[in-house]
Amino acid sequence: MTATTTTTTDVPGGERSAREPRARFRDLVTAEWIKHRSLRSTWIAYGATALAVIGFNAGTAYDTYSHWRLHVPKERAAFERDGIALQEAFTSNAALLMALALGAIGALVIVGEYSTGTNRTTFAAVPAHRSVMAAKAAVVSVVTTLFGMVVAGVSFAVTQAILDRRGAGVSIGDQGAFRVVLASALLSPVCALAGLALGAVIRQTASTMILSAVVILVLPLILTEGRHWSAVAGHTLPYRAWLRLVDVNYSPTAFPWSIGGAWTVYAVWACAACAVAVTSVHLHDQ
Repeated sequence: MTATTTTTTDVPGGERSAREPRARFRDLVTAEWIKHRSLRSTWIAYGATALAVIGFNAGTAYDTYSHWRLHVPKERAAFERDGIALQEAFTSNAALLMALALGAIGALVIVGEYSTGTNRTTFAAVPAHRSVMAAKAAVVSVVTTLFGMVVAGVSFAVTQAILDRRGAGVSIGDQGAFRVVLASALLSPVCALAGLALGAVIRQTASTMILSAVVILVLPLILTEGRHWSAVAGHTLPYRAWLRLVDVNYSPTAFPWSIGGAWTVYAVWACAACAVAVTSVHLHDQ
């Protein structure tokens, strides 16, 4: 009779572990996706946010439609010249709402695990904490990007269909229209990743939510274009970058900035947030 044994190896710190293959990154991504989709509250939050954002935009377009009979020819010409149809495709109120909601969802992805203690199970199963956080960031990026694309696309289609009944709608091929939709869609993953990074650093629900609201909502409203330092600081924020990208008839201010600069802000925030989320989990565990 032959006995079957499990071979173990010494690891630093005096611990012993069975020789098992390291988890592949795609396996970690699959596990994080399963966790993400299994929470009913997550999909309720996505659904409520989508309905609220689309409702805001559609309501604005319908208000224009219902009061169109009051517009004189001069006002109608100004409506087209100023690109109001694209402004109503995704309004600033809807953008702020989506940014705040996605920042909260991104934060709860990690804070929720720390508050319930499930992170200990995850990290016990996969000691490579950075890989776990990288997989979590990848799932958040993909899901929220798809969410943003759906919400921005539906908002554009609905608002322009409403305005088109007055002959004021635009198509996705018109100047600036695709940029408005793309910028609005990508605001979603940028803010979600920012929330994820804040949650990974702070690890407390209330504090994370407050700081997320300050970064996404308060700072863009406080910082103005009146002074150079304030304008430059404001230009580094995602919401202000969104405002620049959706302004199809941009009039240079005292401290102007470019479309390329606004896209760069999006990219830097997304990359920096991923880096902070991945590295912070290692620093906390030192």
